[in-house]
Amino acid sequence: MSSEIKKIALAYSGGLDTSIIIPWLKEHYPGSEIVGVCVNVGQDEEWDNMEQKALDSGASKLYIRDVRDEFCDDYLYPLIRSGGIYEGKYYLGTAIARPLQAKHIAEIALAEGAQAVAHGCTGKGNDQVRFELSFKALAPQLKVIAPWRVWDITSREEAIDYAAAHNVPLGNISKKNIYSRDWNIWHMSHEGGDLEDPYNRPQEPMFQLTKSPQNAPDKETEIILQFDKSKPVALNGKKMSFLEILEELNRLGAENGIGRSDVVETRLVGMKSRGVYETPGGTILFAALKELEMITIDPDVLSMKQQMALKYSEVVYSGKWFTSIRKSLDAFMAEACKYVSGEVRLVLYKGNIIVGGRRSPYSLYMADLASFGATSYNHADATGFINLYGLSTGVAAMVHKKMDAETGQAPAMLGTAATFHDK
Repeated sequence: MSSEIKKIALAYSGGLDTSIIIPWLKEHYPGSEIVGVCVNVGQDEEWDNMEQKALDSGASKLYIRDVRDEFCDDYLYPLIRSGGIYEGKYYLGTAIARPLQAKHIAEIALAEGAQAVAHGCTGKGNDQVRFELSFKALAPQLKVIAPWRVWDITSREEAIDYAAAHNVPLGNISKKNIYSRDWNIWHMSHEGGDLEDPYNRPQEPMFQLTKSPQNAPDKETEIILQFDKSKPVALNGKKMSFLEILEELNRLGAENGIGRSDVVETRLVGMKSRGVYETPGGTILFAALKELEMITIDPDVLSMKQQMALKYSEVVYSGKWFTSIRKSLDAFMAEACKYVSGEVRLVLYKGNIIVGGRRSPYSLYMADLASFGATSYNHADATGFINLYGLSTGVAAMVHKKMDAETGQAPAMLGTAATFHDK
């Protein structure tokens, strides 16, 4: 019953959707108090005016929590360590932030004695699942209110009209500004408008973070990243926090036209959706760490890690952060990356990330073995190795050839020279 809900904690961003939710909640839950919660994960907002905007929209108070360091250390670090990129193109910028935001919203809701939490996610999107699975894991006693699934507003234009009718301040939001965006320290996403036709090329004015590679400097930018157990700890020889490194990589990547990705992804509800993402610093980090892994992780573990990276990306994308599967995957990743420490040199140039070199005290690369010159490697050893390694292949071929001859089937051989001696 709506009468049982006296206080609601709202995931508030100051954008169109969450702004109009405040008066809508007050209409449909009469007498309820709306507490806004804005979790700062690195989005560029008018923070000085955020509280007043929420109050003017009808909220009783607004909490603003700066969790950028927590975001980097406890969420982005496990993500880059895993190597998870959803469907090979999406760096999970929105997906990885939602569990953290939900965690703080739930904490404040419980501290405030709220009976419900609310969010501005649509019934078509992925974020509704990410928020609500997190709420179920952290505070299952709270009722979840999702206005987009029940109200009569069906478009961004109608939402703007509703805001005007209820005197909700919109700032620079207008019907001309039709892109839906999400922004944090990791990325910026763009959806809607002309992007809804997947054949339309994104227009340059849409991009907010990165330069076009055409307009990037006509000179190389060399950087050296240092990692400790897959975590970035220094840039160009200077020890820095992960947040500081990411901020600088975002600047350098954006300046050099790096990090744009045009993706038609599979949403959780099953439909295909087109989004354009800008992830300059994250793209650089993934590229660097991949190079370091190639010289520090043994082949069996590296192969398994690459397979599990796909699963990790799916777990994050689907909002299953606070689950045993994510914790179990992280346990594997932590063990697999125990020796992924060292330096990677990269060159940034007009949208390209060029590998300049990599080194590690735990490097498995031994020049004496890999060299084409005189080494301690005995080439004659390869004969016995190949005979044993190819034993199962040869046995299968002999059996199949014999059976094919008996049944009259043509053997799958190349020419007639391939023969085997059955002894």
